[in-house]
Amino acid sequence: MSRGSWVRGVTFIFHRFKDKGEKPHLKSSWGIAEERMQRLKEEVRKKLTGAMDKPSQKLNLIDQIQRLGLAYHFEIEIDEQLEQIHKCYFECHCDNKDDDLYTTALLFRLLRQQGYNISCEIFNKFKDKEGNFSKSLITDVQGLLSLFEACHLGFHGDDTLNDALTFSITHLESMDKSKVSRNLEKQVSHALNQPIHKGLPRLEARHYIQLYQEEPSHDEVLLSLAKLDFNFLQEQHQKELGNITRWWKDLDGKRKFPFIRDRLVEIYFWMSGVYFEPEYDATREMLTKVIMIIQIFDDMYDVYATLKEAELFTEAIERWDVDAKEGLPEYMQVCYQTLLDLYDEIGYEVTRKGQPYRLFYAKEVMKNHVRAYFAEAKWFHENHIPTMEEYMLIASTSVGCELVLGTSLLGMGDIVTKNDFDWLLFSEPKMVKASKVVSRLMGDIAGHKYEQERGHSASSVECFMEQYRVTEEEAKEELRKQVVDAWKDMNEEVRRPTVVPKLLLVRILNFARVFHVVYIDEKDHYSLAGTKFKEHPDEGSPAKLRKSQVRVGRSLQITCDGQ
Repeated sequence: MSRGSWVRGVTFIFHRFKDKGEKPHLKSSWGIAEERMQRLKEEVRKKLTGAMDKPSQKLNLIDQIQRLGLAYHFEIEIDEQLEQIHKCYFECHCDNKDDDLYTTALLFRLLRQQGYNISCEIFNKFKDKEGNFSKSLITDVQGLLSLFEACHLGFHGDDTLNDALTFSITHLESMDKSKVSRNLEKQVSHALNQPIHKGLPRLEARHYIQLYQEEPSHDEVLLSLAKLDFNFLQEQHQKELGNITRWWKDLDGKRKFPFIRDRLVEIYFWMSGVYFEPEYDATREMLTKVIMIIQIFDDMYDVYATLKEAELFTEAIERWDVDAKEGLPEYMQVCYQTLLDLYDEIGYEVTRKGQPYRLFYAKEVMKNHVRAYFAEAKWFHENHIPTMEEYMLIASTSVGCELVLGTSLLGMGDIVTKNDFDWLLFSEPKMVKASKVVSRLMGDIAGHKYEQERGHSASSVECFMEQYRVTEEEAKEELRKQVVDAWKDMNEEVRRPTVVPKLLLVRILNFARVFHVVYIDEKDHYSLAGTKFKEHPDEGSPAKLRKSQVRVGRSLQITCDGQ
């Protein structure tokens, strides 16, 4: 964010105080903005907890709060309100037969997001005698859009949602644009490309803020808070990225490791997709550093190291001792020492917080990850194309889900226990497996051709083609189905009661969401930097941030006065 836009917003606040006859205090721009944010949050909290004529009004308010990126401020209140709505509709059997398609689908989506096991039979009232969705719904574009978004919360066996998804897509794509508002048309176009449930919260918030502002009936309090909050948090993210950039420059990584893809900004973007909240600043910085080192390892195993060198390096990681670097090539010694130094810092922090046991798990996920890299390197050097079963056993680890999540748990405070680490690493949880399937297969479908040109072991696409003797497109089609099934697995695992804190499950879900965004349109926007992200110059995207990694880009230009 440019300093100018922030100052303009603060200047507006200053003049509002002055116009009201209040004496301006000599406070920093941050202090003034924080005070205004607190007042706005209290106003929103009163709206959220206050009485409303109909549950549908409360549903709409919760939806707006979530889509504007504000839900993390009101998690307790939202949970309480949705619990009341759930009781009203499904325990006290309130009459909702008059709810239209839009409201019914919104109710379904918000409650399933919250973990309630709502049956998709709620949509049966919109079917005709033959069991098909009524043709009278075709002109209800807002209702169809709400239905489309709800369909992405499906479980296995939700045949009604499968039919609803086909029905809604068909008629949204063929809608008469002359009969809908320009704002609704833009919402439909965006949703068909990026459903809410599979999007990254901050990117979706930035997109929705603009659309919401254009709605004549928008709530000024909500809009002002959303803009302030977005700019405030983006400023924090920019500072974090500046700190990490200085670390990378001090490490002299570009010179020491000339064979790597320099993706520091993209990696930070990735980690902020898993954790965007302000309290996870240290976690984001730690994760970005760890994954940047993993990027070095990835490129080293893939395109630079000989098989013998890769074997020696893997053995050194297994030993995890400074003496283990003796006998490694010089460039590998530098890689190895960089890893040890970073984990010494991590060990110091977790010990200082009275959680020294966590370092063991951090090392274990790193060892597992490097073992997977070595297995893939062996496949490549031996020209071995594994079966899909062999491939997924290794490649679902090398995709990084367990590494990111296991490392990120270090910074989640007391909400995470030793049992949660054991669950993640040793119980083969369905949620983690599904996230790995989405991540690995989406990455393979998008990037397998680039990886083959670059020099890489066979991806799931090649493995499937070889094992089942099918064409590339047939293989991709089957892998797409597996991705769809994996999303349903994740949706089911978030149902109440959950086996681990929901906060942890949401991080796993966010990991898969990042892959959906990065590999959207079946293109590898990570490896081929400067592609899709350039289309979002105002969304805090890596392409924009790369212009200056220390002083990051211009702001969203959304200030407190709404200009």
